[in-house]
Amino acid sequence: MKPLRKLLDNLKPNFTNGGALEKYFPLYDVFENLFYSSDKRTFGSVHIRDSIDLQKVMVVVWMATFPAMFYGMYNLGFQSLSAFQEIGSINKDDWQFIFIDLICNYDPKNILDCIWFGACYFIPIYLVTFIVGILWEVVFAIVRGHEINEGAFVTTVLFALCCPPDAPLWQVAVGISFGIVVAKEIFGGTGKNFLNPALAGRAFLYFAYPVHWSGDSVWVAVDGYSSPTILGIGAQEGLNGIQAQYSWTDAFFGSIPGSIGETSTLFILLGLMILLYTRVASWRIIVGVLLGTFLTSELFNFIGSDTNPMFSLPFHWHVVVGGFAFGLTFMAVEPVSGSHTNLGRWYYGILIGIMVVLIRVVNPAYPEGMMLAILFANLFAPLIDHFVQERNIKQRLRRVS
Repeated sequence: MKPLRKLLDNLKPNFTNGGALEKYFPLYDVFENLFYSSDKRTFGSVHIRDSIDLQKVMVVVWMATFPAMFYGMYNLGFQSLSAFQEIGSINKDDWQFIFIDLICNYDPKNILDCIWFGACYFIPIYLVTFIVGILWEVVFAIVRGHEINEGAFVTTVLFALCCPPDAPLWQVAVGISFGIVVAKEIFGGTGKNFLNPALAGRAFLYFAYPVHWSGDSVWVAVDGYSSPTILGIGAQEGLNGIQAQYSWTDAFFGSIPGSIGETSTLFILLGLMILLYTRVASWRIIVGVLLGTFLTSELFNFIGSDTNPMFSLPFHWHVVVGGFAFGLTFMAVEPVSGSHTNLGRWYYGILIGIMVVLIRVVNPAYPEGMMLAILFANLFAPLIDHFVQERNIKQRLRRVS
């Protein structure tokens, strides 16, 4: 790596103060930070020094997505190759088959075939998301004259993992553009956005292009093949309909159709363990979401309904279907758009848990509720923190007086 370090050192004067390319320093900075940590350090007794910085936090979150990512590619391949086997033919209309045909034997029992098939669909989505997302970050960094923030790396991978496997790439580009530009950059960039950018982009695409982002035919990369999600089945047939096709174990391990990174609760939990161990994620939000989900689902189970089968869906099913586990692990705990006070994190998490069940059960037209529940809670997070801070101030004043 010494030649690379030497090359970067030789180029740096051109991008720093007085250099011919000073305006484009953010471009140099992003490449340098890909390979090296910042050499800036805090000194002096009045500062708090810590071994972790924003770059390391983002790298931890990025790496925590790997278990769900790689399993998601496998499961996409398994679901698609099983569908080909079921219908007795292979539809090769998609351009991805140029690469799939190189090494794939179309055997759903072959792990390598499944991973390669899934990768040929996921990697283009991720590349488009990454390139477009970083491009917007570069544009705003150059205009504002600041460094490119590593948050874009996490936003792009989370957005890509939320996508249906066969999502049109131009829509993927539009979605990540909306998430980064409208939900983050126009409010000042990283640290100032009040909505989760990845979820905002995903929600925009859901309402703008529902045909490609919802329904029964978008979750398996086989043209014309219908495979409803568990929540879709539950909205129509309830728990009995779900259990007729899938077991709880299927849902927990992820042998079900769905968005690329959202199917396996088990592999998502591996990522959650990393985030909790490194203290990147707040355990208060995690427990709050689970508590709100448990109480609300138990309430609906107790009330019951003769016309709405989702009333009967129990807590242990809510947590393994749809985007619940993925949203809980990577979206709800996002530090910028969530609550910042410890007490506020409890209220924030409970609000998400209540809303996700409420949306899933009371609004059967939209069976997946985690995305909207988190965005809804994002709107209330500043208000929650405001009241918690006011409460703390009053308690301290009473103690002083």
